[in-house]
Amino acid sequence: MKPKVYIDGKDGTTGLQIYDRLAGRTDIELLLIGEDKRKDPAERKKLLNAADLVFLCLPDDAAREAVFMIENPDTRVIDASTAHRTAPGWTYGFPEVRPGQRAAVASSRRIANPGCHATGFISIVSPLVQMGILPADTPLSCFSLTGYSGGGKKMIAQYESPDREALLGSPCPYGLTQSHKHLPEMQAVCGLAQPPVFVPIVDDYYKGMAATVPFHMHQLRGVSTLRQVREALAEHYAAYPGDAMVEVAPLEPPTARLYGAELAGSDRLRLVVAGNDQRFTVTALFDNLGKGASGAAVQNMNLVLGFAETTGLSL
Repeated sequence: MKPKVYIDGKDGTTGLQIYDRLAGRTDIELLLIGEDKRKDPAERKKLLNAADLVFLCLPDDAAREAVFMIENPDTRVIDASTAHRTAPGWTYGFPEVRPGQRAAVASSRRIANPGCHATGFISIVSPLVQMGILPADTPLSCFSLTGYSGGGKKMIAQYESPDREALLGSPCPYGLTQSHKHLPEMQAVCGLAQPPVFVPIVDDYYKGMAATVPFHMHQLRGVSTLRQVREALAEHYAAYPGDAMVEVAPLEPPTARLYGAELAGSDRLRLVVAGNDQRFTVTALFDNLGKGASGAAVQNMNLVLGFAETTGLSL
């Protein structure tokens, strides 16, 4: 029998993107709720418990409520909200983050899908900490550029309104109180002694993300050149060959430029190491709706249900 999959919150930005990746697949059965019953708790509970796997594409409180509605011990959950990313008993859904994580995701019944900004930061910092190259107590900063689709339907409507504010045409740093909701997972998953100084920036393009962490070489241990840093990251991700979702680019020439929308439409993530042997940056380029949200969720579903990891994804 085909596994049954239900998307709770299908009409949100992340839910729609997951649906788009699954709608044409013949190896699963999508359970759909009637438009007139989308807010009917009894109907939602019925589908939540009928599914082999559920995606939660809901606000945090609603996601927690949905989990309590699931009584079927065989229903497996991938939560795209922030609610469970550092919660005990939940597996962090970033298969490439450390050795054994792919198997942990595949065997888990409760998976927390990573945040988009967090995905970029963690993809850079976690391997360096694991390898002992970056001390866990190093003060770090991160600036992360995203397209406006990351803000959901309300922000999309603001940016695409014909009479929008003129200021929306310029980059907008936000989360200025250093309390962004992705910070707890950024610190916890990387095993840092303190969260980074984090500057998220939304700009006037639909999707695509560039998350950048700057370093001084003297902050690191066991490496002294830009090439060694690049090779260390490549060694970590070499455990995911072939159709890898994460790749490390060759060293960029001094004249290189990076664009936030470079991997828009792709479900991959690319790390770019740039700078010199004294000061450098590592940038994660990806789609905030791809590896930063819905693409990652489908990748996790594939692992859980035993499909090839990249089935239905755009590489």
